[in-house]
Formats: sequence, C-alpha cells, structure tokens
Amino acid sequence: MQDQAAFAELFHHFAPRVKAFLMKSGADAALAEECAQDVMATLWQKAHLFDPSRASVATWVFTIARNRRVDAIRKMKRPDPADLPWGPESEPDQADILALQQESALLGQAISRLPDKQKLLIEKAYFGDLSHREIARQTGLPLGTIKSRIRLALDRLRHAMK
Repeated sequence: MQDQAAFAELFHHFAPRVKAFLMKSGADAALAEECAQDVMATLWQKAHLFDPSRASVATWVFTIARNRRVDAIRKMKRPDPADLPWGPESEPDQADILALQQESALLGQAISRLPDKQKLLIEKAYFGDLSHREIARQTGLPLGTIKSRIRLALDRLRHAMK
C-alpha cells in the first residue's frame, strides 16, 4: 500500500535536491525539472522495489536520477526520422568492406578467448542489448561484479584489437 504522507515528505526532501544534482551534472533547468518529476513518479510507482539492505534511500533516488538523465540525453541525440536520408545509399568501398570483415573476425577471436564468465556478460550486454541491471536480474550476480567483469573483458578486447 502506498503511503501518500510518506511520499509527500520524500518528495519535498528529494525533488529539489534531485533537480540541483541534475543541473550540476550539466542538465539545463528544463531538463532537470522534467527528469526530477520523472524520478519522483518512478519512486511513487516502484517504492515496493526499494531494498534497504542494498542501498540507502538517497543512493537509490540519485541512481534513478542519474539513469533518467542518461536516458534523456540519449533520447535527445537520436536523429529525427524526418532528417534521415532516404533512397539508395552509395556502395561501400571494397577496401572498407575487407577491413571491416578482418576487424570483425579479429574481434570474434578475441571474444572467444575471454574467460567464460566475462564472455557471457559481454554477449549479454553487447549482443543481447541488456543493461547491467537486467544482466544482474538474469544471472543473480551482484551489479558490481557484472560491471567489473565487463570492464576487465573490454580491457582485454582493447588490447587484443591493437
């Protein structure tokens, strides 16, 4: 059951702080306000998902705020479909095709040499297009472990591709 009085108190405490946090992170006032409202709506809708054993309320709130800002920035960077070129594209250069094929093959070999634990997470994140949180839910691994393994795997891939 949702407690309106508790949410009102949470809202009055966190809404201005979330907006300030977003503005300090580079968002303009309008975007910060929009994201802060979205964060507060998310808190109301998903309050039952909060687990005090995993994080403090503030950590949970500001993590949601950061994620909303990232989502908003990604959304702003997407091209308007009306601005996309229509019609046949020019044929790619054969040298570019060959270079891309060779690079893809090299990447495939580098991925196959990763430890199984890292390879699985790379495949889920980049080929399965899953977020780190979604991978954590699927695998039952802690979020920090997932981030560390992916970071290590990407470092190995970076070195292998040089």
